[in-house]
Amino acid sequence: MKTLKELRSFIILWLTQSFSSLGSAMTNFALVIWLYQNSGSALTTALLTVCSYAPYVIMSIFAGVISDKWNKKAVMLICDTFAAACTVAVLILLKTETLSVWHLYILNALNGLMNSVQSPASDTAATMLIPEKHYQKTSGMRSFSNSLVSVLTPVFASGIVSFAGIEAVVVFDLITFAAAFLTLMFFIRIPEIPHIPEKRETFLQSAESGLLYLKNNRGILCLILFLSAINLIASMYDAVLPAMILSKKNETSLGIVSGCVGAASLLGSVAATFLPKPKSRIKVICNCLLFSMSTENFMLAFGKHTVVWCAGAVLGWLAIPLMNANYDVIFRSSVPKEMQGRVYSVRNTLQFFTIPLGYFLGGLLTDKLFEPFMKDSESRTLTFLFGNGKGSGAALLFFIIGVAGVAVCLIFRKIKALYELDANTKSSSYINRH
Repeated sequence: MKTLKELRSFIILWLTQSFSSLGSAMTNFALVIWLYQNSGSALTTALLTVCSYAPYVIMSIFAGVISDKWNKKAVMLICDTFAAACTVAVLILLKTETLSVWHLYILNALNGLMNSVQSPASDTAATMLIPEKHYQKTSGMRSFSNSLVSVLTPVFASGIVSFAGIEAVVVFDLITFAAAFLTLMFFIRIPEIPHIPEKRETFLQSAESGLLYLKNNRGILCLILFLSAINLIASMYDAVLPAMILSKKNETSLGIVSGCVGAASLLGSVAATFLPKPKSRIKVICNCLLFSMSTENFMLAFGKHTVVWCAGAVLGWLAIPLMNANYDVIFRSSVPKEMQGRVYSVRNTLQFFTIPLGYFLGGLLTDKLFEPFMKDSESRTLTFLFGNGKGSGAALLFFIIGVAGVAVCLIFRKIKALYELDANTKSSSYINRH
């Protein structure tokens, strides 16, 4: 009961924001399928995410200043309202049957711009609502809700689209937004960071302070760059997966594989919440990522049936919540609260700039290189390993990014500066089982 009382505000915010995330994820899922069915191109579909992330990573380095200096609740409410307005625009375009690819690109770019401001504000707000001893528990809870959203999204979105159309999915998204918005506005009080007198800085100087912090904390910087390299590979995976499965099978198979990703993450989140504190959080991060990279990509590459892809999805995502939980504890414990907005923003730029790049490369390489290569290839070995027809080029690309992922993990786990971060988090406590 004491824990519930300490986390009351966080739990209310977590539940309503998770509900809103479900609505947004369902809309995104439905629009990706709509876009691929209308274009038949992996690159066209991947550019949807590129448009979202490009302004996000460009502006994130400056957005943290807003988070640290402005009221975080107000920032979150404004950004949520803007996102809802973009969703309304999609609904209007669908109703008038005028929705085009370029509409989605522009709206995603605008959403990405606002997310660059909202993300550091939300992360810092969570730190203010959570006692340090509960960092691990709440990280597990957030992973759990994200995983549950992944499980429910393809099921709910596909079902609603089948029975009521894509417009109904968008309406549901708006309902979930309203619930989260009203709860945050009227029922959540986010404490402000105690004021610390400091010299007056220009906007640019304040943004630069986040970069200086990372320059002077090599371990945190190396960890961010590690995740940046992983994100490049993971985003190529995300860009190629729908194209391969929709080419070889159908929407049902894509939904089943996506559901397995969510289910595996769900189990991993429960484990992350209740496992005891490890001796080395960095070793957990490195080992979890190595396990993920050395399993799923190869099973997707060589697998010919949905059941094999599902098994790969489970193995690839089971350990990711545990990795995220340890990463979250290290970051929240190492970075001073009054600096977190700026440091989180710089982190978002450095760690996530590879995501639009990966989506673009994944779509481009699939459409322009690997699919034509496999179509014209007369190699029996390649045909035996990766199949033939549309989707075989994507399978070959999965093999290549699998090798790249393993190599990245083996390289970064040798960097000594990463292991020095463990000393900074010794005071952070994991879950008390009792």
